Amino acid sequence: MTIAVTAATGHLGRLAIAALKARGAQPIALARSPEKAADLGVETRAFDYTTADPAALKGVETLVLISSNDFNDRVGQHRKAISAAKAAGVKRILYTSILKGEANPMILAQDHIGTEAALRDSGLVATILRNGWYTENYTGALGAAVQHGSIIGAAGEGRVNSAARKDYAEAIAVTALDAAHAGKTYELAGDVAHTGADLAAAVAKAAGKPVAYVSMPQADYAQALLGFGLPEGFAAVLADSDAQAGKGALADDSRTLSRLIGRPTTPIAETIAAAL
Repeated sequence: MTIAVTAATGHLGRLAIAALKARGAQPIALARSPEKAADLGVETRAFDYTTADPAALKGVETLVLISSNDFNDRVGQHRKAISAAKAAGVKRILYTSILKGEANPMILAQDHIGTEAALRDSGLVATILRNGWYTENYTGALGAAVQHGSIIGAAGEGRVNSAARKDYAEAIAVTALDAAHAGKTYELAGDVAHTGADLAAAVAKAAGKPVAYVSMPQADYAQALLGFGLPEGFAAVLADSDAQAGKGALADDSRTLSRLIGRPTTPIAETIAAAL
């Protein structure tokens, strides 16, 4: 079975390549700048979502379509990739979607809902991996959190079942290598839910300094993100995501992810400690 992974030089893509290699596969790394994938130790090919040349997918049986991080026209880019896969004779696509799919009210979910629809319309066999929140989404700003003694957000007491990127990458490898997962949709999330206060407590314990969670109204959180230098549109999306998380948009206690990968998902404390 020939497996190719898009966005192979990104955080999740690199981990997916490693997870596939650990299971004896030799995937093809697809990247906009293939020279950046040279260290992955696998065949690399140029593949850009905006052009999506079917020639880059020659001989590929299973395509792992990791969602684009370009928010300008993600659905359009994904449609091009899906069309290229169909033209190249790809037999199955794995797509990294979002937890709860069309039932997720987050603005961020709309591109994923559109892509799932495009996959259905394509007639191609698909495996939909509806990924929950990555714990690493929280760790990028830990330095500032420890310095100021607070983590801000808009989730209130909402519970989030986040998991480490490596957990989701292993799910990619498991489902890509087994055709029994064809046509399936999986809701993937961490085993243990946490609140913002739980997150702050874990950071405080790892850092050895007091850190509190400060929840604020969605509009105020968006303004705070703007103050940190984020673009207005992106700040609005992040603030919406946090507010919807407060209402359960990122909660899931099915433990489907841990069953797929055959081990418990990575505790948030472990990811936080590694980041610090």
